[in-house]
Amino acid sequence: MALTGIAARNAAECKKDSKRILTALLAGTAMTMVATPAWAQAEDTAETAEENVIVVSGIRSSLASALAEKREAVSLVEIIQAEDIGKLPDQNLAEVLENVTGVQITRTAGVGTGVQIRGTNDNRTAINGVSTLSSGTGRGGINFEDINAAIIASVEVIKAPTAKDIEGAVGGTINLRTIRPLDLTDRLASIRVQGEYSELSDSISPRISASFGDVWDVGAGEIGIVVSGSYSKQEATSFRPRVDRDTVILGGAAVTAAGAPGPNFPFLGIQFLNQELENFEYENYNFAGTLEWAPSDNLKLFFDAIVSDQTRTQDSSRIQASGVSSLRFNNVPDAFETVNFGSLDGVALGSIEAAQIGSIQPNLARDDDDPNLRFSSDTGARVTDNQVYRFGGEWESGRFSVRAEASRSTSNTTNPNLSTTLNFINPNPLTPLDGSSNDNSVPFRYDLSGGSLTFGVDFDSPFAPTVDQLLDPNNTVLDAVTASNNRTENAENAFRIDTTLDLEGLTSFFTSFDLGYRYNKTSTDFTQLRSTFGTGAIANSPSGSTFADLIVPGPSNFGDFDGRELAFRNFVLIDPNRAFSERDAVFATLQGALDATPGGQARIAAGGRLLSDLDVNAPSNLGASFDINETTNSVYGQMNFQSGPVRGNIGLRWVSTTIDSFGNNVANGVVTPVMSRGSYQEFLPRVNVVADLTDDLVLRASYTEDINRPDFDDLSLSVSFPTGPNNAVELGNPNLAPETVQSFDASLSWYFAPSSVLSVGFFHKKRTNLFVTQVEDAFEDANGFRDITDPCEQGGFFNPVPDRNVLSPVLGNGLCVPLETIVNDTASTKQTGIEVAFQYDLSQFEDTLGFASGFGIIANYTYQKFSGGQATNENSGRGEDIFQAINAGIAVPVTRVQGLLDFSPHAYNVTLYYEKYGLSARARYTWRDAFRTLDTAGGASLNSTLGFPAVTESRGQLNASITYDVTDYLNIGVEGVNLMKDKITQSCVNSSALLCFQGLPDRRITFGASLSF
Repeated sequence: MALTGIAARNAAECKKDSKRILTALLAGTAMTMVATPAWAQAEDTAETAEENVIVVSGIRSSLASALAEKREAVSLVEIIQAEDIGKLPDQNLAEVLENVTGVQITRTAGVGTGVQIRGTNDNRTAINGVSTLSSGTGRGGINFEDINAAIIASVEVIKAPTAKDIEGAVGGTINLRTIRPLDLTDRLASIRVQGEYSELSDSISPRISASFGDVWDVGAGEIGIVVSGSYSKQEATSFRPRVDRDTVILGGAAVTAAGAPGPNFPFLGIQFLNQELENFEYENYNFAGTLEWAPSDNLKLFFDAIVSDQTRTQDSSRIQASGVSSLRFNNVPDAFETVNFGSLDGVALGSIEAAQIGSIQPNLARDDDDPNLRFSSDTGARVTDNQVYRFGGEWESGRFSVRAEASRSTSNTTNPNLSTTLNFINPNPLTPLDGSSNDNSVPFRYDLSGGSLTFGVDFDSPFAPTVDQLLDPNNTVLDAVTASNNRTENAENAFRIDTTLDLEGLTSFFTSFDLGYRYNKTSTDFTQLRSTFGTGAIANSPSGSTFADLIVPGPSNFGDFDGRELAFRNFVLIDPNRAFSERDAVFATLQGALDATPGGQARIAAGGRLLSDLDVNAPSNLGASFDINETTNSVYGQMNFQSGPVRGNIGLRWVSTTIDSFGNNVANGVVTPVMSRGSYQEFLPRVNVVADLTDDLVLRASYTEDINRPDFDDLSLSVSFPTGPNNAVELGNPNLAPETVQSFDASLSWYFAPSSVLSVGFFHKKRTNLFVTQVEDAFEDANGFRDITDPCEQGGFFNPVPDRNVLSPVLGNGLCVPLETIVNDTASTKQTGIEVAFQYDLSQFEDTLGFASGFGIIANYTYQKFSGGQATNENSGRGEDIFQAINAGIAVPVTRVQGLLDFSPHAYNVTLYYEKYGLSARARYTWRDAFRTLDTAGGASLNSTLGFPAVTESRGQLNASITYDVTDYLNIGVEGVNLMKDKITQSCVNSSALLCFQGLPDRRITFGASLSF
């Protein structure tokens, strides 16, 4: 059974002379939930149902209840409720939200991690109305993979806020609600045990959750308690191949590996091959507890505690074919494909041939150590402790009621990491060492036909090593080490008081007046603790034989997703398990191996080490660390009204914010503290209106304003240097102003049959001060070389960390890299959309349809359009070369208005469910249109995607579940995620243009049983 219903926005609008009606005891039925469009009104995002609660059971009853809420409420809110308490339709909260109209999600290794509401990532996440904090330095709130859906009773998405709702969201606020004890009249006790099978990792992970709740009459009123806890493990694997074809070879400029003339037309050659295997293991402890005491009919006190402790370990590998572009003039492809880049902002880019099938053979006369093979192990973790506490009370006397609440949210995260790269030294006699660089030539073969990025070692080449040689630690040298244990500490302390004056009977139009105040202080403290070094030269590179006990064979299952034969399957890595569990010992072993090299001995003699110890006071760490404090005071007033068929509210929220940013400036090794202060004030009017046009037709309209604050790291005064030579240095901008958002909403809902609705909604948003990314590219000369001295006069920013690799003829570390920063767009942007929702239930035809009356359908569709803005992305240097090779007269740089990342114009999902005779089943197909993103494979940057965010092509996914009530107390079931093994495809520049990346995510099956007693 399910807890349903929401208290009316104004407590004075409802008489509190009846007892709260209970939420029914868990029946252990389907592990499914209702996902229905509901335009609901809540007294506060922190409030759960207290009045007019409808007791329901099963999917159909929950749908009917949600429709009743929609007809009675004002504020635009969509709700998902568990059919059983704490049993959402999916195991992951992001995947739960994918059921909601206007919501799309993004995934990491197939697991839902990001949520876009109406095309934007800029949303708030709260628990029982209390703000939550992210594990990093962002604003969105708690990571969705950190909260087990088993402790959540319902989820609401507030799209059109009222004046009393907390500011800070563009698309909406996601409020996760736990069970309220005083809504119970029977004891609640349940336990659920499950296992999740991950196909690609071939593992089964346990999940267990339990809930207990009861209410006691203690003489001095009622006391209720609910506690829910869960423990879960999960392993998620995804394969992500990457191919960079961003090097243009002009007609007649290349020859085949055998020396025959190449084509007389320009083409895109292979510049980089990267085989990435993402593997994440999650271990999560969750607890939610609530104590409520009502000593009298007009007084209630409450205390909530939500604690989440998650460890997400990463055991990923990247196998790289590097230095490939050095042989671009000596390896003509065997087959080409025509790539049409389409147009950008009205400029036709044209078409060019691109390498599709071929091999890359060494040519010692041109380059004596390329192409080369590198084995990277990305081993680290995110260890996060989230805590949310809320204490408060409600009191009512006559026409006046007051509610006061104090809360504290914290999120403390450490990121232990030890990532390494081994270079393979090919012992084939045809590829002798050159005595200086720490790599050696290896031949490769690639086949990019059929929409797949497949590549591997060309074992048919006379230059090829054997499998045994590839797996021999003696044929490797240590190329790079990054060790870190960064720390992020986030906290928010808040206090709010909300009052209501009942005006019913005093005026003919206004029913009540709300007045409130909120104070909050939010802080983020980021401390970098990192040491990194890339060896580059053979004199600094210890042989794998000196630490052979740390080296193990890498995973060989890269082809398991689609059966591909061409892949890197034979390689070695620093043992990822030991790198995580014995990080200090492994670090010491690698440091000792580096110390023993000629370069290491020379560095020690000069008073240093190739790889330094982790030191929080090192200038590079102090220069990247920062501390930001933000204080906000807000006041609101809101009039609630009703006259005949029209009801609603009109209010104003005033917000005043002050920000102090502390960081460090490092110049010539000298650290100087720096500080910046800023402040702003905003008035946010909000209006919501509902008109009951007929018994079955309801019109709703809203006008609201909100703000979107910049992420804390975007305000930082500090600088962190990435380890890759193509990764941009990100500089903060403490002068960022908050975005302002004006939103218009209107909808018409037709309740054409019992438990059925057809709803059409329209929304329009105008955003000013949009946050946009600006990139200054690093200049490359005709040979593809970069400046290696500071400052970078011709563009970019000097990064002293990366190995120069093929970007300079001079071996060593440090070169100019792209510079990236966030600014406010000087022009406003507009976003317009239509949302359509449909729900139909055949239960009304039970007498005529029999068993078929158990079927029902829920569907929704969203269309949205983005326009405006002046800030642009522009082509990188390599992109400019390509576009000019296609059309010499094209105006450069080629630009495109940035728009919104992760924004899909079209999206829909359809759920078909069946519930009858103890059987509950559902199948949901979700589809979203193509969108631009910075989430790419293998550390790709804007430079390697030709200057523009990559396009993730349109994709659908099928999830399904089926459960059965064995008895009134026992339920068994199974759920599948990504049943059709739908892959992810990403293109560069435009949709269906240049295939750059793929994602091959896991199929996961969860099975288990629920017991209530």
